Amino acid sequence: MIKRVRKFVIWLLIFFFGSTVLSVVVFRYVPVFVTPLMVIRALSPEGTERQMERERHWHHHWVSVDDISPWMSKAVVASEDANFYSHFGFDFKEIRKAIDENRNGKRQRGASTISQQTAKNVFLWPGHSWLRKGLEAYFTVLIELFWSKDRIMEVYLNSIEMGAGIYGVEAAARYYFNTSASKLSKRQSILIAVSLPAPLRFDPANPSKYIQRRVRTISKYI
Repeated sequence: MIKRVRKFVIWLLIFFFGSTVLSVVVFRYVPVFVTPLMVIRALSPEGTERQMERERHWHHHWVSVDDISPWMSKAVVASEDANFYSHFGFDFKEIRKAIDENRNGKRQRGASTISQQTAKNVFLWPGHSWLRKGLEAYFTVLIELFWSKDRIMEVYLNSIEMGAGIYGVEAAARYYFNTSASKLSKRQSILIAVSLPAPLRFDPANPSKYIQRRVRTISKYI
């Protein structure tokens, strides 16, 4: 009986590591047309009636990184992950800072890098469980090993949620600014980037005073 259980566990681990590594290698070359979050939102929409309708019929248009305005990657790096091109998936300095601030009772903030967000968006479900966090770390290491930084950025900009039913920069550019991802201006790119922490609450086309302040701040760094 023990031998059977051991054999089952071994084969289960082989299947898990084999399938996950294979999926990461495949997505190094193949566009990501659907993510778990897109499916979850479509099956269980939340928010206002308008948001729920948009989530049921998501908008997503994959485009090559060459067809995305260079301002967009600069904006998300400045806003979301300043050390993206120098770290290996995790920014431990920012993680320690976030832990200290949370411990001292300051406003809680995350310290997820672009790599971590990409791993979560493409391979996992939303949530804060230890299992999900552990798998996020695992997939973050895998994509850092098998993908280039440019590929991580390309997948991130094409898969990130940018509004109710809006996924990826091409869909966001069309919906908010009636243009394409390749023609986004510096200001439009920053407006999208600073709205990413709460894409269902912030509207890049109608920025709040807070978003306008963030835009002015980020503009100084790119």
